[in-house]
Amino acid sequence: MKSISNADMRTLLFVAVISLLAPFIMNPFPTESAMAQFNAGYPDLMQRFVIFGILAIGFNILFGLTGYLSFGHAAFLGVGSYSAVWMFKLLGYGILPGLVLSVIIAGIFALLIGFISLRRSGIYFSILTLAFAQMSFALAYSVLTPLTNGETGLQVYADDPQYLQSESAPSVPHLFGFKMQDTFGLNLGPWDFQFNTGYYVSAIFLLVAFYISIRIFRSPFGLMLRAVKTNQTRLNYTGISTRPYTLAAFVISGMYAGLAGGLMASMDPLAGAERMQWTASGEIVLMTILGGAGTLLGPVLGAGFIKYFENIFSKINESVLQGWFEWMPDGLADIIVWVLQLFTGKGWNLTLGLLFMAIVIFLPGGLMEGANRIGNWWKRRKGGDDDTSSTAATPAE
Repeated sequence: MKSISNADMRTLLFVAVISLLAPFIMNPFPTESAMAQFNAGYPDLMQRFVIFGILAIGFNILFGLTGYLSFGHAAFLGVGSYSAVWMFKLLGYGILPGLVLSVIIAGIFALLIGFISLRRSGIYFSILTLAFAQMSFALAYSVLTPLTNGETGLQVYADDPQYLQSESAPSVPHLFGFKMQDTFGLNLGPWDFQFNTGYYVSAIFLLVAFYISIRIFRSPFGLMLRAVKTNQTRLNYTGISTRPYTLAAFVISGMYAGLAGGLMASMDPLAGAERMQWTASGEIVLMTILGGAGTLLGPVLGAGFIKYFENIFSKINESVLQGWFEWMPDGLADIIVWVLQLFTGKGWNLTLGLLFMAIVIFLPGGLMEGANRIGNWWKRRKGGDDDTSSTAATPAE
């Protein structure tokens, strides 16, 4: 820890504080108020925040540092989920063996795919990873049905062996007896806050994953990955082979995805082939770019941004819109509702696309660029105020 700079330590503490206080931050409005529909503090959504945050952090190590854009990272997410569920079926509901196997199997799978895909770069690399992901989806959906249970999905049944499952242990995923699904409520006046065991377990893994990413970013290995992104051809001319570095980054990124898949299965012990589709890989890319590729905090912000707005806009249906505009004349209200429902409910992807376009156009560096602009503006303003006050104080002296 002593080798971390003060700036990195502040960033790590910021993530820790946000993770700890998430149940309060995500429930800013009283439960009975009209604004409560914009709350997003219920456990399953907060779990998705941190799990996809881990996924985006790992993808950022590959894309943000090396510049290699993978469209197949959802394959490692699915492999991690299947591995964890198989451990539940064979050993029991303790999540640690499942998470360990998820990381190991995803790492081996990433090694095989990366060894082939990294023979090419640029768009050819992206197409190869997309092809492998779609082949993995097809295999999981139909060919490998004995291992994946096909379209039904892999789940735990009563007749599964579960050799290490004792009678006193919970019959749901747990960590040392603490059930991942347990939720404890706290009522403070009109507010209802929920604290979920699974969320805080996932948040601990998020902090560990974030700390490891800091060490990678600041290490000589991370510096070499940046050199690959800057000019790989020039680096090869110096006699340095870049493939071991890019392959290591690919494997590490895949292991992060495997951990995220294992945590998904720990929240809900069911693994399906849909987690391996190309749309899931595209979502990972959007999170990283939206937050700020190549930055430490950006992927976490991007994951939270997309998951929050996905939740908010998808649950605003026609009846909610009619309630908002019922005070307006019927004809005008119907027109407004008809227009807005194209961007909400089932059409929430359109709103997300527009937000993504706006951020890419006006903030090419993602949300982190916006945060840096605000910080620089504040520093200039503060500096200007200090200069003004010192200048005004000069005559008095």
